[in-house]
Amino acid sequence: MSSPVDSIQTIKIPKPVPVTTTRFRPPKKNIPQTKIERDHFLQAIRNYVETENPVPPMPIEELDVHARKILATLNYEGDDTYLHYTAVCLNNEMWRETLAEIPYERRLLLMPKCLRVEDKCPAPFDEFGLLCKQCGLCSIQDFQNEAERLGYAVLVAEGSAIVMSLIQTGQIEAIVGISCLPVLERTFPYVEAAAIPSIAVPLLQDDCINTTVDIDWVWEYIHLTSDDQTRRLDLNSLHREVKEWFTPEAIESVMGPAEGAQEEIAREWLARDGKRWRPFLTVAAFEALREDRGEPIPEDIKKIALATELFHKASLIHDDIEDEDHGRYDQPTLHAEHGIPVALNAGDLLIGEGYRLIGECEASDAQKAEMLLVASRGQRELCRGQGAELIWAKNPSPLKSKQVLEIFRQKTAPAFEVALKLGASYAGKLDEVGDVLAAYSENLGIAYQIRDDMDDLGEDAGDNELEQMRPSVLLAVARERARGDDKALLESLWNHEDLEDIAIHKIRKLAHEVEADEKCMLLLETYKEAAVRSLAELENPNLKGLLRRVMGKIFNDLEIKGWCREFEVKNGVREDDVEKAEVS
Repeated sequence: MSSPVDSIQTIKIPKPVPVTTTRFRPPKKNIPQTKIERDHFLQAIRNYVETENPVPPMPIEELDVHARKILATLNYEGDDTYLHYTAVCLNNEMWRETLAEIPYERRLLLMPKCLRVEDKCPAPFDEFGLLCKQCGLCSIQDFQNEAERLGYAVLVAEGSAIVMSLIQTGQIEAIVGISCLPVLERTFPYVEAAAIPSIAVPLLQDDCINTTVDIDWVWEYIHLTSDDQTRRLDLNSLHREVKEWFTPEAIESVMGPAEGAQEEIAREWLARDGKRWRPFLTVAAFEALREDRGEPIPEDIKKIALATELFHKASLIHDDIEDEDHGRYDQPTLHAEHGIPVALNAGDLLIGEGYRLIGECEASDAQKAEMLLVASRGQRELCRGQGAELIWAKNPSPLKSKQVLEIFRQKTAPAFEVALKLGASYAGKLDEVGDVLAAYSENLGIAYQIRDDMDDLGEDAGDNELEQMRPSVLLAVARERARGDDKALLESLWNHEDLEDIAIHKIRKLAHEVEADEKCMLLLETYKEAAVRSLAELENPNLKGLLRRVMGKIFNDLEIKGWCREFEVKNGVREDDVEKAEVS
């Protein structure tokens, strides 16, 4: 019989993302400093455009007036630090719907050469700009290839003269660009005078070398099309609405009154804190695929969304028992509070309730059978992944990073796949999109688990984390890269030898020294990118556009705790600046 370690397969890792995707450089001081802040700004700007309906083209002075109003809503009244940034983003959003109506083949994608890796880029220049050699080092290649596939004209060049000459040919009706704020300020009068729809994603630096940009914003604007009827769907509002379905009152309205103490315990656990990503995905998939767009969310889809969370919450109860965890959501786990027998039964009850809600839907018999099969297959795959980890834990030994990723694939991806497929099935479109949803979910699930893995060993991790050592891609990469005594220390960690004597901060420091954290960040971005790439063959523009935005929504709402400081200091940000940013 093979050993537990040998029985765990190794996963094939997708093509790595360009190094510029994970390159960390602090933004200029006139740009919000974190991705979460910038996304918050963008959402506030979109809300303003939705309610106030400002009309482009607009002189810069008038743009500034509107930008200051937006800044006031963000508690920056009287502070013009982010004025120009806000004005540029506002101008983008004012043109958004106009751009969506213009065919791809009538658009120009304009990129700056400073996105490249300056000292390694092999590309030559001609009179029009940089001629990309497709070396894969930076994101220029990916942007160019996708834009040209869609039908864009593409230039990697700076200067208003080239842009204006193209506009004057009459062949270009809209521009999607990437540029720094100073260049945008200089070229704005020309674009305004031409009254041509233009969207410019701001570079985060303006020093013209090895610059960075919010890549997901670029992808969203490049793919913007009126064919995607979900482009106006506010994912933040949808997520908030889904969260409201998990109050005790809302749960009872869908599931009926709780009968007995056991059911009350299970319901209370269901209502406890949670991000509710899985029911959100169910509703999002349904909204993208439904024929009667714009109608209220059906009661049936609420039942199905609750079912996905019931399955997830049941798995957490069982995981906590199996892993001997005693805390979750800053509260005792269910078995710590009520004992293992009651908790185990509560988990089983939640699974049964999930299947009951699906069975009670007013869908056709064929659809209900399809949804039940999706849910049961997902549960089977999840249990296989958890089982691989449990069997490993009986006789722990080091795992390869690719083996850990395979466990992640089995443990986390199925829940996302079930959530999306249930929404697609209820919309009657699972046969059309099922394969794409499977590929998307696999990459999304692995990326999500990598993010959780890094969080578990971040600065906010508790002192008892190492006492509960489980397969970790960060520690697998660290062991693969370490040498000598450091490798021996990590070997003992994987073998569960004297865990209480190993300080977590020492392991964090070791992982950082061998750049395991950077490797994991690269893996995270690689799987996020693979999820987006999996949508390439999807013919439904609504689902394609929505799933692109969902990826940004999930990961932009999540911040990996405890590793950013190391990246900042390593990349030349003074420690006192880091501390100042943390305080603010």
